[in-house]
Amino acid sequence: MEHSVGNAARTNVSVLGLGDMGTALAAALLAAGHRVTVWNRTARKADALVEKGARRALTPAEAIAAGEVVIVCILDYAAVGPLLADDGAGEALKGRVVVNVTNGSPAEARELAERVSGLGADYLDGGIMAVPEIIGQPQAFVLYSGAEVAFRAYREVLDAFARSVYLGADPGLAPLNDLALLSGMYGMFGGFLHAAGLVRSAGGNVAEFTRELLVPWLRAMADSQLPAMAEQADSGDYGATGSNLAMQVSHDAIGDVSRAQGVSTELFGPLWELMKRRVADGHGAESVGGVLELVHPRGGGA
Repeated sequence: MEHSVGNAARTNVSVLGLGDMGTALAAALLAAGHRVTVWNRTARKADALVEKGARRALTPAEAIAAGEVVIVCILDYAAVGPLLADDGAGEALKGRVVVNVTNGSPAEARELAERVSGLGADYLDGGIMAVPEIIGQPQAFVLYSGAEVAFRAYREVLDAFARSVYLGADPGLAPLNDLALLSGMYGMFGGFLHAAGLVRSAGGNVAEFTRELLVPWLRAMADSQLPAMAEQADSGDYGATGSNLAMQVSHDAIGDVSRAQGVSTELFGPLWELMKRRVADGHGAESVGGVLELVHPRGGGA
């Protein structure tokens, strides 16, 4: 191997799995000047990358042996095991750095890290916060957790994909934070879909409403409210700085109007019920942030 820290352009990198994301990662590595070996169960998916300069491996073991850094980007953790059990793959892993960007749980990440370490390799778990189309662009970032020495040594390689964010030595931190970010995203999507239903129920233009009103409003709320709520989540002090919970649940305007307009309250309803419950429990003077104690009571642990 010819790698030396700080000389990322001479790094041998292997990519196992060439779906849309794996292909985007391999293409970004090639564009950054790395020597890339690729493997996919359906071999023809490597054709375009081979034309760009990648080397095709016929087996997972061959791909692993060719790389100092081995990127695994397949369907799920259950599919990673058979790759590592491929004839010769376990032996080939010794001395490598495995970067697994497959979606999964913290427990799966820790279990895989233990298995990879037992085979003599360093392990990093990764959570890709991007779609394939924006890999290599400034707005993309990837979360990493696991072997810090490996992350520091190969950060320049990882930066070919996106901004690299290291969270700590626990391999489970990347998938946990990945899922936390996605949960925030889906909550936003849920709010948007309910808002779109209300606007459309009155014959409004959803695109114009979103562009001119909703996006600026959400940006303002995200900037002004979320940091304060986050501090409350850490401190446990949910004192209201504006409208308290009791005032917010004093009447169900959103629900009443939604039902009158023929818009389901299935997206908004669960949060509304939690807000009412928190007030009923005697916390009406708090901010909406206090609902967190119903979702995850302080000191509740995992």
